[in-house]
Amino acid sequence: MLPGMINKENFLSENIFEKNISTEPLRDGFGRGLLKLGMKNPEVVVISADLKESTRCHWFAEKYPERFIETGVAEQNMAAIAAGLGISAKIPFISSYAVFSPGRNWEQIRTTIAYNNSNVKIAGHHAGVSAGPDGATHQAIEDIAIMRAMPNIKIIAPCDSIEAEKATIASISVWGPMYLRFAREKTSVLTAEKTNFTPGKAYIMFDTSSGSARKEKKPQVLIIGAGPILYNALLAAKELEDEKIGTIVLNSHTIKPIDDKKIIELTKKCGAVVTVEEHNILGGLGGAVSEVLAKNYPAPMEFIGIKDVFTESGNYEQLPEKYGLGVKSIISAVKKVIKRK
Repeated sequence: MLPGMINKENFLSENIFEKNISTEPLRDGFGRGLLKLGMKNPEVVVISADLKESTRCHWFAEKYPERFIETGVAEQNMAAIAAGLGISAKIPFISSYAVFSPGRNWEQIRTTIAYNNSNVKIAGHHAGVSAGPDGATHQAIEDIAIMRAMPNIKIIAPCDSIEAEKATIASISVWGPMYLRFAREKTSVLTAEKTNFTPGKAYIMFDTSSGSARKEKKPQVLIIGAGPILYNALLAAKELEDEKIGTIVLNSHTIKPIDDKKIIELTKKCGAVVTVEEHNILGGLGGAVSEVLAKNYPAPMEFIGIKDVFTESGNYEQLPEKYGLGVKSIISAVKKVIKRK
């Protein structure tokens, strides 16, 4: 068992720290999840706004054309149609780029979906800086914030394609509107088919205080992340372990409702927190965590994310480094927060 991999029931990817780690776009997991749902539940309906290939809805459309709706470039109409279906015993999934849905149709989501607690699942693709060359107009870095402030909405940001498939399938077990957040590019596959996934329940991916070959050592920092950027958090934790700095890495895939009990428990154990997200540091995962701790267990925190700026065009391998989301930035944040304990 690799150092730090403590939860045996999670069955994380065996080559999580290897250079040959496999990669796949999260949208592929979403597409597979839709196919499985289509086969199991005849009430599942998928609606696209002229981006069915890019968001992998076309797999569902090809197999279940009678349950697929193409609205064209009309995200507001897409949300309104879904709202009606969602209060009529159907389970609609609406799918587009996150800058368009929930970006362009936020008011329709608010008034027709969330206000009515309609059972709609909103898939926002190309989120974060993963739309690289398309630049700021297509890089959604505010989507979690605008959805988190909306009553009745639940939010899940899967860390890889396997978790994306599980989140898509699990979303119909939770009544009401849910926002599923997906990156565009191929990203590292961190989990395995047997990895536990339950909406609302964060789980530990790495813990340097655990392992059969080492004595118990109290971790110094809790690193909380969501989405594919968790890979950088894991790489940082491994390097910090080599420097004798103990960490716990928590996958907080569900951002709303956040797993406050687990966050409080592990913060008490570590005494300091670093949050890692491919989103503006305002209003996202870091904001949600800080709200939990401010109320229940104040602790020193550092925030890794976009520093309230519009991002620019570039290669996806380079943009996270440019905006301070890389491994070195996470390591620096961990060392900085330790000094504040």
